[in-house]
Amino acid sequence: MVDFGARLKKLRQQKGMTQEMLAAELRVSKSVVSYYEMQARYPSPHIIKKLSAIFHVSADYLLGIERGEMLDLTGLDEEDIVTVKRMVEALRKKNEK
Repeated sequence: MVDFGARLKKLRQQKGMTQEMLAAELRVSKSVVSYYEMQARYPSPHIIKKLSAIFHVSADYLLGIERGEMLDLTGLDEEDIVTVKRMVEALRKKNEK
């Protein structure tokens, strides 16, 4: 969990949340969120799942295993999702050249 605390703080700030607000969503105390950000404590798998959902990133991203962020496709129908996937693949092919 190399950069977990820094990633969590960055995601929280990008979403305009205070530590208190995040703590309320996680149903933990503000001090627990502070400990996570300082890397004095590490969250349980259950909390990591909640953080992933709140910030629309993968658990791998939070844990520093994956470098990229995930796209939130909530609200898109299956046809839209297929279109987005095709666009991503086309951009990858373009950038390989």
